[in-house]
Amino acid sequence: MIETIIQQLQGSSWLELVAVIFAIAYLVLAVRENILCWYAAFISTSIFLVIFWQVKLYMESGLQVYYLAMAIYGWYQWTRGGTKHTGIAITTWSAKTHVSVLALVIAATIISGLLLQTNSDARLPYLDSFTTWASVVTTYMVAKKVLENWLYWLVIDSVAIYLYLDRELYFTALLFLAYIVIVIFGFYIWFQEYRKTTTQLE
Repeated sequence: MIETIIQQLQGSSWLELVAVIFAIAYLVLAVRENILCWYAAFISTSIFLVIFWQVKLYMESGLQVYYLAMAIYGWYQWTRGGTKHTGIAITTWSAKTHVSVLALVIAATIISGLLLQTNSDARLPYLDSFTTWASVVTTYMVAKKVLENWLYWLVIDSVAIYLYLDRELYFTALLFLAYIVIVIFGFYIWFQEYRKTTTQLE
């Protein structure tokens, strides 16, 4: 079994590996609130847009277009956002906001999943739709520095691993396994920074 996995990894696209490297750089830099994360995100996203289209993950491919726009938006928010236009601080969302957002994600997942299932040759349309719509929300949360984005990513990345293994995107599956570890550290680091900021304001 291990030999089979190794052979399949060796057969993976070098372009996919490049995208994975930049994607990891993005997340590590985001954990550190480093503005360079958005440059890494733009490069990685551009490559994944092509890869996902080739393997018929159309929702995931479309998501990359949104990611490109959000890389620009996130860069702007982190450098020019806020009331003083000097960047934004880490914040949180209320329970009511989270419930509303999750309800919208579930509704969008059902609708787009059904449309893909009946009108295309998409693979795993409902899982593809869920990771797409949830990622749309969560990427916005990262751009706005909402603390809970890391908890959202934990769920999304876990589901995505199965999705990518099914499509034989092994480097990408390994990427999302690494993401889970980084996400845990990300939440801890951002939470500590959030507590520090809120304490200073009291």
